Amino acid sequence: MKTIIYNEGQLIKERLAKISDYIYNNPELGNKEYKAVEALTTFLKEHNFQVECPIADMDTAFKATFDSGKPGMTIGYLCEYDALPKIGHGCGHNMIGAMSSGAGVALSKVLNEIGGKIIVYGTPAEETNGAKVILAEEGVFDELDVAMMVHPADITAKSGTSMALYPLQFTYKGKTAHAAACPQDGINALNSVIQLFNGIDALRQHVTPDVRMHGIITNGGVAANIVPDEATAQFYFRADKKETLDDLLIKVKKIAEGAALMTGATLEMTRYELPNDNLITNENLSEAFTENLKALGITDIHESRQCGSSDIGNVSHKTPTIHPFIGITNCPLASHTVEMADATTSKLGHERLLIGALALAYTGYDVLTNKVEL
Repeated sequence: MKTIIYNEGQLIKERLAKISDYIYNNPELGNKEYKAVEALTTFLKEHNFQVECPIADMDTAFKATFDSGKPGMTIGYLCEYDALPKIGHGCGHNMIGAMSSGAGVALSKVLNEIGGKIIVYGTPAEETNGAKVILAEEGVFDELDVAMMVHPADITAKSGTSMALYPLQFTYKGKTAHAAACPQDGINALNSVIQLFNGIDALRQHVTPDVRMHGIITNGGVAANIVPDEATAQFYFRADKKETLDDLLIKVKKIAEGAALMTGATLEMTRYELPNDNLITNENLSEAFTENLKALGITDIHESRQCGSSDIGNVSHKTPTIHPFIGITNCPLASHTVEMADATTSKLGHERLLIGALALAYTGYDVLTNKVEL
């Protein structure tokens, strides 16, 4: 059966390269990826996937399903396709969308023999608000038995971890007064923000080494001779595990409340962006993918690494998930650069695009035929 999948990959490899290059040449920011979605869904429809678009009230999110009609597991492949401002596809999302779609199509050619279902998801705006968070919260991934995607990089590496992230905004409100003539009549909201920073800095002595806390003041007043009646700070809080982060946030919120009490200001705390859970790699699924990469000729595979924070983490808390990396360069190269974007259109980039799609398809086959213990 894997020979059939391989042969199907050869039939679509030029189309996958064209789709990837088309998205590269037409970079679109998050939630505006209309051309990318059209290219990917047209390809999937041509191969008898039933496409729903939009989903979850997001214009550029989609769900493409190929159902054998026979009992079996459900395999999920995740597409990304948003670009970075000015840089374009410096994170290689053009390749990710093509790889995941290609994997779904290649695997679909044997599905009527082995049973089960394939769902290819279009997940926009990974670089900004992270649509996978919304889709996970709405239960979109609950029907899956596994979720998979491959990320281009300068090296090939096993699926690893990512940090949990929670964005929190603190808005303090006080009372204006003339800072020289009658400061006693004012309540200084900026002082609360300063005490918030001081309190969080003191907390750094009492957190685990994996914790990261970094923030900025987005509003500190309008003039030096006016007591600020409103001040705002935004923070990212991160940790290796969601449970660590949850405990950290309890302490941070108490610090924030204390900063308000110290000045007499009032406090409003809001989540100003979507949070990311930590990525939990399913090791058995990861090992199956690694073996399939080796079978396809890639043997220089590095151990897993941490990839910052990503909305793929939220998926991994819903279903067994992998997020490995595939090397598309022969030299060290940083992500989020024009050079990385250009590498996706190189000869090696196109070769690895097909190999990534086939490895995903092979791994889906292994799951469907019970060769992987989840």
